[in-house]
Amino acid sequence: MHKAGPLSLLQDGGRHGWQHLGVSPGGVLDGHAAAWANRLLDNPWGTPLLEIALGGVELECRGDTWLALTGAALPASLDGQALLGWSRFAIRAGQRLRLGFARSGQRAYLAAPGGFRAAPLLGSCSTQVREGLGGLAGDGHALAAGDLLNCAAATFPRGASVPWPFQADYQGVPLLRVITGGDAVEFAPEQLAAFFEQVWQLSPQSDRMGARLQGEALQAPTRQWSLGMARGAIQVPPDGQPIILQADRQTMGGYPLLGWLHPLDQWRLAQCPAQQRLRFTQVSVSDAQAELRAFYRFFRG
Repeated sequence: MHKAGPLSLLQDGGRHGWQHLGVSPGGVLDGHAAAWANRLLDNPWGTPLLEIALGGVELECRGDTWLALTGAALPASLDGQALLGWSRFAIRAGQRLRLGFARSGQRAYLAAPGGFRAAPLLGSCSTQVREGLGGLAGDGHALAAGDLLNCAAATFPRGASVPWPFQADYQGVPLLRVITGGDAVEFAPEQLAAFFEQVWQLSPQSDRMGARLQGEALQAPTRQWSLGMARGAIQVPPDGQPIILQADRQTMGGYPLLGWLHPLDQWRLAQCPAQQRLRFTQVSVSDAQAELRAFYRFFRG
């Protein structure tokens, strides 16, 4: 790796089964783009790949293989020849892959046949910088210039791309779906309505742990105890500015819960830049479950 960009992380399907010890699952932020990157190379769900925030990455290949690139729209080239996004391509020893900075979206995913190799820690090689877990050396460090990424050689009969209807569009003001629940019944009706009626902005203070919203403050009910937290939980702290928990979330939390973001929309949120305008609408548990089942049937069989 010649250039690692602002934040490039080795990620997989996550570190599950350890939340009772305070260990966050982590894993990819955009499961849709990551799933397509692996599918293009016939990799199983959750195979380790690179999550590249914003871009600015340069890699030199030491052997002949294939790679797949999905996610954020960024300029990509192989020895100066432009590459299509959401596609797989052959790369030969000595060739350089250059990824510029994203024009749309925030995170690109680069997959290799069989995945990039690293020793799993607690069942996963996902990089969790805050907790110092995972990654190439198991210590939670982001990738850096000089790192060597091991992967397998492979051959495919031809290149392939994700059909355009399934390529994500990261432009415009997204309408994100929320399953109301938790402490929602304790919110005053006008406060709950205010969450869905206003247009929020994504705070620059957002990260892999949580997406912070900025807007007209909500008045939340008081809660005196903590609960286990899931990704997508919408917490409302005392300042009234909601926080939507992301992949590297804490495992417990005491702020009142307004509900949970639809799992498929959690991935769309992960591609939003700072100051992105956001709108929310309600969705039923049954509809969210049906869509998530359809997604997993396609990608996990």
